[in-house]
Amino acid sequence: MADCTARFHYPLVVPAKASLDRRRWARLVDQRLAKEYGGTARSLCALSWHDPFELLVATILSAQCTDARVNQVTPELFARYPNPAKLAMADDTELEGLIQPTGFFRSKARSLKGMAAAVAERFGGEVPRSMEDLVSLPGVGRKTANVIRSVAFDLPGLPVDTHVGRVARRLGLTDNESPEAVEADLMALLAESHWGAFSGRVILHGRSICVARRARCGDCLLADRCPSAGPS
Repeated sequence: MADCTARFHYPLVVPAKASLDRRRWARLVDQRLAKEYGGTARSLCALSWHDPFELLVATILSAQCTDARVNQVTPELFARYPNPAKLAMADDTELEGLIQPTGFFRSKARSLKGMAAAVAERFGGEVPRSMEDLVSLPGVGRKTANVIRSVAFDLPGLPVDTHVGRVARRLGLTDNESPEAVEADLMALLAESHWGAFSGRVILHGRSICVARRARCGDCLLADRCPSAGPS
């Protein structure tokens, strides 16, 4: 994903300690969301993919675009360019035409071709697993890398998008605005085995209940403890 966090590298400076109250609240949030939404990091991901390369492509395309729209575009895209080597050699006009419905298609096309070339040339056509290697790919920042780690490889990764940042702040789990700082705060509160699924559930909650303009606090399973909850 051509996200703005590409300049940050792993590991983050994670707070050595978090308040006991905040850790307890984070665990309660995690438990309640798990009961409500279930799932794993993989099953909670709404993007359609069959291998890590496809997920990486789809995640790059999902920047400023809905997952549903990306899923409409990727079948033909993957049929035309089934591996990094072929995508790296794609005709610019043809590639841009295929991904135009996802928005920002010119910059996304550059990111896709740069990423594909790097995967083909530096990693033998296999998407790398480490955060350091992932964020070294053109157009790939921490959010995208965390998606790949948690969803494709079942490794520790906590993607922070606008939903995760907004909900975490409203819940009092972080006071920070930047995605990398929110990520570090949440990592300090939860066991790493929970990171990916927690992010996926928070995203679902942010899309359906804790929405940006006016949170539906009356329907929220966290409202009894949420410091930002409004009247029912």
